Amino acid sequence: MAHLHETLTSETRTRLLEAAGEVFAEFGFRAATIRDICGRAGANVAAVNYHFRDKESLYEEVLRYAHQCASDRYRDSAAPNMAAEERLRLHILNFMRRILDAGRPAWHGKLMAREMVEPTAALDRIVDESIRPQSLRLGGIIRELLGDQADERLVQNVIFSVVGQCMFYRNCQAVIVRLDSGWTIGPDEIEAISEHISRFSLAAIGALKGQSCT
Repeated sequence: MAHLHETLTSETRTRLLEAAGEVFAEFGFRAATIRDICGRAGANVAAVNYHFRDKESLYEEVLRYAHQCASDRYRDSAAPNMAAEERLRLHILNFMRRILDAGRPAWHGKLMAREMVEPTAALDRIVDESIRPQSLRLGGIIRELLGDQADERLVQNVIFSVVGQCMFYRNCQAVIVRLDSGWTIGPDEIEAISEHISRFSLAAIGALKGQSCT
């Protein structure tokens, strides 16, 4: 009986996270209501209090849940002895798969897009827990490629440039299909775009090698 209770409790928590993700993505944190979330989840309001305490904690857990789902699906599999160039390629490919994965619920990307435009207090914790570690991993690769003379500002600028290229394909799809009517996105296209970004970035890093921003 205890095992059954734990299973049902876990299922309720997951339903609340999924339903809350949909509602928060659709209406935003401020306009979303616990009643709407519970209605979609088929749960009572007391379940939110039991699992998450309040709306703010629920929202933070939803952001964490969305990031964790993507991370679990596309983990960093770089071997310790892999060359920096290949580690960069793999990092970019995994990142592109995470942000363009058609198999992920649509609310994942929409929710993060909302959070970028209307940041909440939860963003600080998500950055510290999920985004900063990925940025530091990418920064280590870029620092290795740039060489010892590269200062922190140059490394950070290159990090932002690489991530910016990737995010363009996530945030500007509506514009891309209007500029290129034949553009589609799928596993093969993601690999091709990732390879292009990698080659472009490696060429730029090669041109910047030995330089600094100061």
